[in-house]
Amino acid sequence: MDGLKYDQDKPRLDLVPPEAIIAIGHVMTYGAQKYAPDSWRGVEAHRYVAALLRHLMAYQSGESTDVESGYPHLWHVLTNAAFLVALGGDNDG
Repeated sequence: MDGLKYDQDKPRLDLVPPEAIIAIGHVMTYGAQKYAPDSWRGVEAHRYVAALLRHLMAYQSGESTDVESGYPHLWHVLTNAAFLVALGGDNDG
């Protein structure tokens, strides 16, 4: 018997690189241990913009790894972008 599944209008999460999801998971685990799980939800969006830019500038300057966490700056960029999306993605400053 052939089954039906109407999923053509749903996002193709299987297309998201697993490396990106794993990177965000590592940084969020680090943050949960340093602060508290889900504490990121109480931080103003502009602070994530600033952190994202600091990590991006460090990467662009040739520094691949964040000294404090030991994780790549690009992993932090992804995580900060994910926070901004989760917090609403608007530009409320």
